[in-house]
Parts: sequence; structure tokens; C-alpha cells
Amino acid sequence: MSAAILAPAALVIVWLDWWDYLPFLVLVAVAVSLLSYEWSVMIAPRAPARVAVVLMLSVLSVIFIAYEAPPSPQAPARLDYIWSAITMIAIGALAAAVVARSVTERAMDAAYGVLYIAPACLAIVWLHETRQGPGWTVMLLATTWAADVVAYVAGNALKGPKLWPRFSPNKTWSGFFGGLVGAVGAAVGVASIPLPSDGQPLIHLSLAGAALVGLIGGLATMMGDLWESMLKRRFGVKDSGDLIPGHGGLLDRVDGLMFATIVFAGARLIVFLGWAH
Repeated sequence: MSAAILAPAALVIVWLDWWDYLPFLVLVAVAVSLLSYEWSVMIAPRAPARVAVVLMLSVLSVIFIAYEAPPSPQAPARLDYIWSAITMIAIGALAAAVVARSVTERAMDAAYGVLYIAPACLAIVWLHETRQGPGWTVMLLATTWAADVVAYVAGNALKGPKLWPRFSPNKTWSGFFGGLVGAVGAAVGVASIPLPSDGQPLIHLSLAGAALVGLIGGLATMMGDLWESMLKRRFGVKDSGDLIPGHGGLLDRVDGLMFATIVFAGARLIVFLGWAH
């Protein structure tokens, strides 16, 4: 039920291109606030608010630097602000460590929280703002969701050897390969969708290219999921929070998406530069 409500809402906001993509920026900003709080509760459970504020402000400053007006034919994908955003990530990580020292022994984990959350937010804002950015973002979401859902179904149906029992005892190799198949299928499916207005493809990417992006994006999704499982084991928690019924915290829901976003932004940059189609 949670997914049935949240997924369509996210897709609608992603696809809205009015008002300079402001609804999408608001969605990312809300996600940043929630992720910052969940991370702070895990690393500084006795006083999370102070760490959460500095994490939130650090990451929000990055995405506001990245936010620009929608692309034009003359500027289909802007890159001029990237170094400013990267510099702000470094400054934010340092600020988070300094503030966290007074309330927790995990000051370096506070700094890592900025390094963990901010690059994915920067990548998804940049991806969404490129020409055909909403289409690429829809493909990103479809790929990660399909990887998660098909991995869950295949793993429960086929079972078999465990993937990494030390950190994630429920994941299996059958689920891993099933998730990759789902990711590839979703990416190819989105790339095959024509726009209802003019019949042009949602994104200008060959089906072979979409399959490759889906495969690498699926791998990144699995890696992100396993990485968060390792982090939760390190912090001694089962879930990052209890925000979403049936899913845990927001970080539990977007852990794979955060890794896959970097992959999709890289693929979009390669296509933008004309190195592949």
C-alpha cells in the first residue's frame, strides 16, 4: 500500500516540467531533510537534531547550487556549477564532523553522511535538468524499483545460496540475478515508450544502450542495498527509521537508488558528450 501511494506520486512530480522543475526540487529537498534526520539518529541517537541540521543544510546547499532553469537546445546539460557543488560537499562534510564532535564519538560518520547523501542528490538534480531529463529520471526509478521488486520475488520463490549472509542474511543469488533481469527489462521498456504528443521516444537511447544502462544500474542498486545493510550492521540498527510502513525508513527505500543515480548520471553524461548512443 505504501508503494502504491508513493510511487505514482513520485512519477507525477518527476514528469512535471512547469514552474522551472520546482516540484521536483521540493521533492528532493524533503528527501534530503528526512535522510539527514535518519542518518543523524543512527550515529548520534542521544542528540540527533544538531547533527541533522548541519547535514541537511550542507546537502541542501549542494542541490541549490545545482538547480537551474530547465535546459534549452543551446544548453542541453549544464556542467559549469559542478566544481562549486563538489567544493560545497567537502565544506559540508567538514562542518558536519566539527558539529558532531560535541554530541557523538562518530564525528567521521557525520562527515560521511554528507559524502553519502550529497553526491546522489547532486546527480539526480543534474540528471533531471538535462534535455529529456524527466525521461531519464523515470527510467532510473523504474530500473531501481524493478531491481528491488523482482529480486524480492525471485529470491523468495527460488531461494538458494545466500548472497552475503554476514551483512544481509535474507538476500540470495537467485534474487540478485532476478533483480538484474528486472532492471534490464524496465530500462528497455522505458526506452521503448513513445511520447503521446509526437510519437518520439521518451529518451533518445538505443535499446541495446538502455539494456546496458539497466544492467549497470541494476548492479548499482544491489550494491547500494548491500552497502546500507553493512552500515546498519555497523550502527547496530535493523532499519534506518520507521517513516514508511512496511519499508522502514526513507534510507531503506532509496539506498539502491542513491548508487544507481550516480550510474545513470554518468551514462547521461556519456550520451550528452556523444561517446555512445
